[in-house]
Amino acid sequence: MVKSLENNIAEQLSPRRTSAKQHHYAQAMKSGFEGREEELGRAMSVIFKTMKNTMPYVHQINDALIKAWLVSMQFAKNRGELDAFVTHDIETMAPINRRLKKVIEKAGDKEIALIGIFDHTACHYQLVLETESEPGKRTWTSPFKTVLEASKKIGQFDLTEQEIHECWTVPRLMGYAEALGVKFKVSPWNEDGVLTCELVD
Repeated sequence: MVKSLENNIAEQLSPRRTSAKQHHYAQAMKSGFEGREEELGRAMSVIFKTMKNTMPYVHQINDALIKAWLVSMQFAKNRGELDAFVTHDIETMAPINRRLKKVIEKAGDKEIALIGIFDHTACHYQLVLETESEPGKRTWTSPFKTVLEASKKIGQFDLTEQEIHECWTVPRLMGYAEALGVKFKVSPWNEDGVLTCELVD
């Protein structure tokens, strides 16, 4: 996973290489999923079933992941251990962040911190379905609103999006930044749920 991340980041930062012989137009088109067609079919079936599920609310493809995080955060909150939960998450990510820090130091490019945390991390893009990327900044919308509104009606959670942002999202990102040797500025909670994380000098 880490090696793949390093390769992806290196490819994204490097200039495009073109062969002296431009024969790519003569090669057969490939999907990139050769040998994984059955797996791809099952994945698409899951997506269709999830998006077809509209009761008691319209489900998105990140629904199960959102609920898993909410269950974990609610458990930590009930025990008064949200801070410990965040610390555990940062410690769990430490081996990956140590490797990523070396990539940042070798390349001398702090943008790699944002690429690693947001752009090339399934843990982010499977939870947050769309993130806007621009140099030194990432913008996204909190993904928890729909599930929280539905689940609160039946007494599953008492968390708020603001609480999640201030007690989980912000301290995790700050912890990651420290581990990577960079500094982040994370926006305060906004009622529209739009959030940002920026690199600062």
